[in-house]
Amino acid sequence: MSAAVQFKAPRIEAALIDLDGTMVDTADDFAAGLNGMLAQLDAEETTREEVMGYVGKGSEHLIRSVLAPRFHADHVEARFDEALALYQDEYAKINGRHTRLYPDVEAGLSALRDAGVKLACVTNKPYRFAVELLEQYGLAQYFEAVLGGDSLPKKKPDPLPMLTACERLGVAPQAAVAIGDSENDALAGRAAGMATLTVPYGYNHGQPVQKIESDGIVASLLEAAKAIAAHNLLT
Repeated sequence: MSAAVQFKAPRIEAALIDLDGTMVDTADDFAAGLNGMLAQLDAEETTREEVMGYVGKGSEHLIRSVLAPRFHADHVEARFDEALALYQDEYAKINGRHTRLYPDVEAGLSALRDAGVKLACVTNKPYRFAVELLEQYGLAQYFEAVLGGDSLPKKKPDPLPMLTACERLGVAPQAAVAIGDSENDALAGRAAGMATLTVPYGYNHGQPVQKIESDGIVASLLEAAKAIAAHNLLT
């Protein structure tokens, strides 16, 4: 069930959509990649539950978060570059293997596109992994732009990725909505001056989605498409 959505913005012309935890459940991929890395560092394995608390702030944050309880602080920094390289190699081998698409994602993207809403995928996941995943699931066709965590000097929650996506779509930020599962998505969207919607089934750094300040919680991307269409009919 979706919470009531009330946009203060004019007509919504673009949707900037997060990837991990919003379109695809990749927690098991993250855990598998990290465990491949940890095995080579002779460290204790991680779990899906631990990883879900760390997802959403980019690979560097993910690696540091997993290393922190396993190594002394000085050791974490000393081995960080090695760990990151190992993780990226491991993740490249399994990207998408343990992933599942959330319900109504493609239906939602299709509805948004059919309604004339331009789409961008804005994620903190490295660009090459994001594009591979979108292509695996047949979702790449829906997006006019894809921005990864390494596409720009700053990641979400900084507004730069959102502003850049709007620029590439040719849409003013005030006519766009950011859709994601975490506080990072809402913070980046609000800082960019756009509307924000939150889905309740993702990760959100292990925190309840109700704590996120957004313009509404939508049960799925299809429900987001319906809320946007309803708003646009009134403008």
